Amino acid sequence: MVRVLLALLLAALPGIAFCHSPQEAASEMAASANRWLESLSEQQREAAQFAVNNPERENWHYIPKAREGLPLAKMTAPQRKLAHALLASGLSEHGLLQADAVIALEQVLRQMEGAAHRDDTLYYFTVFGRPSPTATWGWRVEGHHLSVNFTIANGTSISATPNFVGANPAEVRIAHEQQGRRALAAEEDLGRALVLSLNDEQRSQAIIAPQAPGDILTRNDAQAKSPEAAGLGYAAMSPDQQEHFRALVALYANRLRPDVADAELNKIAATGWNRLRFAWAGSTTPKEGHYYRIQSPDFVIEYDNTQNHANHIHTVWRDYQGDFGRDLLKEHYSESHK
Repeated sequence: MVRVLLALLLAALPGIAFCHSPQEAASEMAASANRWLESLSEQQREAAQFAVNNPERENWHYIPKAREGLPLAKMTAPQRKLAHALLASGLSEHGLLQADAVIALEQVLRQMEGAAHRDDTLYYFTVFGRPSPTATWGWRVEGHHLSVNFTIANGTSISATPNFVGANPAEVRIAHEQQGRRALAAEEDLGRALVLSLNDEQRSQAIIAPQAPGDILTRNDAQAKSPEAAGLGYAAMSPDQQEHFRALVALYANRLRPDVADAELNKIAATGWNRLRFAWAGSTTPKEGHYYRIQSPDFVIEYDNTQNHANHIHTVWRDYQGDFGRDLLKEHYSESHK
């Protein structure tokens, strides 16, 4: 199974280091956002739309709680369909299926816990600014274990972080129509396969702690702080391990629509894969607590599976300077004031 996943992911890696134009993505997102907004009543739109510079845009989390925006619970069936189309405009087919699987796990938790707050309609859709193919604006879809954030600057540049996807339970082990489902199976299996492929010397560098941290280290901080640079460098891996490592990074990037994902992967290739490191903490045995991260001077990908007897996964991609499009907006406002 791991070999099949690797083959599929490697086939998806861009073969030529060039950046796809983001104009098509920006245009499709704007069209989807406007179709959804136009379907809303005035009262719904007041809940769903904020100014692009509103502090709420950086107020994100991945726990079950009330949020700003318009939840699925307060939409009609046609409005929900348009909201789902907005989510689809930013994600790949794989990313959309994964997001749907995460949302569906609320039904499992409701059965397991008998808790009313486990609700698959409490996912909130929010637009920041006025969507246009040439404007600067943003949008968010967020709820328990899902936070999808996009910022579009001038219709020419796109930021897609923070991007958080979690799964509880990581594997559905109760009698339920979803029994056996693993929403983040590849993230777990490919990460473990990589650390197990290392020789003793490599593993002594890659495994940074015998115990995994209780959660991702960047948490839900508005400004992500870089964890300590640790682990095994890309240059210290064998060619096969490097290929595996690139596929693991691609797995996270390919949650996004292909043109945006390719732009992220090409950016990494342009600055150099040798700037990346792989670090592991905790057990390498399935169903025991573990954590890994992939980091460079620019970004970090974190994976943690320690809660609920290692059956509860958190994953995130953070960009130290570019979360919420900070770098894009800084350039935009600098150009606007010239």
